[in-house]
Amino acid sequence: MGTDFSNISGRAWVFGHNINTDQIIQGQYLTLLDYKEMAKHTFEIPRPLFASKVKENDIIVAGRNFGSGSSREEASKVLMHSGISCVVAESFARIFYRNSFNIGLPLLIIPNISKLVKDGEIVSINLLKGTLTVKGNGDVVHGNPLPERMLEILKAGGAVPWFKMKH
Repeated sequence: MGTDFSNISGRAWVFGHNINTDQIIQGQYLTLLDYKEMAKHTFEIPRPLFASKVKENDIIVAGRNFGSGSSREEASKVLMHSGISCVVAESFARIFYRNSFNIGLPLLIIPNISKLVKDGEIVSINLLKGTLTVKGNGDVVHGNPLPERMLEILKAGGAVPWFKMKH
């Protein structure tokens, strides 16, 4: 993956609570079978301009229960194919959390983060320390650092490459 886990930097896209997998990518687009094409429809209902405005390394900041709903791994994959480098939320749906790490998408839990970052601000994530820094004002918000195993999985590019390295 080549990610510097101490400095993931990008523009924040701020979402509220309970963003589910159907809001990330609607079921009707799952038949496209091409993640680059599917990514053109990411957040089509809650943020219609997202797919046309998102840039490589942008970061999603969200409230509680991000990724709830169906267990489709396509939701995590379209975020990666959209250019999202990390998702920071107050909490994640369990299956989305696991699916994201399985494909190599970093996630970080930080309490109350959706109230502390404004849409469009440049933020920097340190997965080793579990922090988010708002570049404009220098505010540092603390969450939980990722466990070593999760960092290993991310470094390998996901669970399958990690497993192949180990065996």
